[in-house]
Amino acid sequence: MATFQDVLVVLDPTSESQKALNRALELAEHTACRITAFLSIYDFSYEMTTMLSGEERESMRLAVIKDREIWIDSLLRAAREKSIECTTKVVWHNRPFEAIVESVAENGYDLVIKGTHDHDVLKSMIFTPTDWNVLRKCPCPVLLVKDHAWPEHGQVLAAVNAGSEQAHHKALNSNIIKQAQAVARMLHGQVHLVNAYPGTPIHVAIEIPEFNPTEYNDSMRHHHQDAVKALADSHGIDTEYCHVLEGMPEDVIPKVAQDIDAEIVIIGTIGRTGLSAAIIGNTAEHVIDRLDCDILALKPEHHPLS
Repeated sequence: MATFQDVLVVLDPTSESQKALNRALELAEHTACRITAFLSIYDFSYEMTTMLSGEERESMRLAVIKDREIWIDSLLRAAREKSIECTTKVVWHNRPFEAIVESVAENGYDLVIKGTHDHDVLKSMIFTPTDWNVLRKCPCPVLLVKDHAWPEHGQVLAAVNAGSEQAHHKALNSNIIKQAQAVARMLHGQVHLVNAYPGTPIHVAIEIPEFNPTEYNDSMRHHHQDAVKALADSHGIDTEYCHVLEGMPEDVIPKVAQDIDAEIVIIGTIGRTGLSAAIIGNTAEHVIDRLDCDILALKPEHHPLS
């Protein structure tokens, strides 16, 4: 993660524990990145105070913003004493995810860090609509974090699609692994690769009597194993840490993450929006929804802001 130099940290005004800020400060101690502590606030009652003039309403909004800036500065005091470069940014906006995306577009941040909500009963993370919209629409990588420290010698899981010959998938695979290796260096940990591949299409096996599902499965498995080995070799990763399993990514990746007790999963996401997202969905989103660790979501280069 040494390539991330300007980090936007989304604060949670409803929580005493600022997990996103804690993770950003942890990152800054290793990479000397610059941190912008960001808060989007809005109170509809201020817009509805018809007895006040426009100037008076604006003055009230500025007073609220100033109060929040003072609060954020108190959170950053210890970091600044350590010479970590921190700035404060508070905006008045009624749609938090749009405020985040607009800020990234305007200021060129190269990473957004945001906390997730833990669900004690299910022992999993709960994602808000803001989380999903940021994942889909933010033009830079997004790190979603839990409330825990990154331990020494933690396991890092890179989810790749090694079986694809498409150039953008190859480039994304390489970026995912490079980021995983950067995190592993910080943690003095180990990078693992995980690759899911599809099983026999049932409808083909039924409709074509001469179709041999065993041969198909063997061929598919060997193809993905060879592709993952080549990818691992090119990045200096031992095949001992490669996990190539049959199944859907949303099943395979969480399983491997749990098996190796991963601290973070790094995954690529296309970030579909609109009708295509509603109908087709996004494989990464199905995976993310079932993980119980930090998640770094990367997009292909030149990802359009949509």
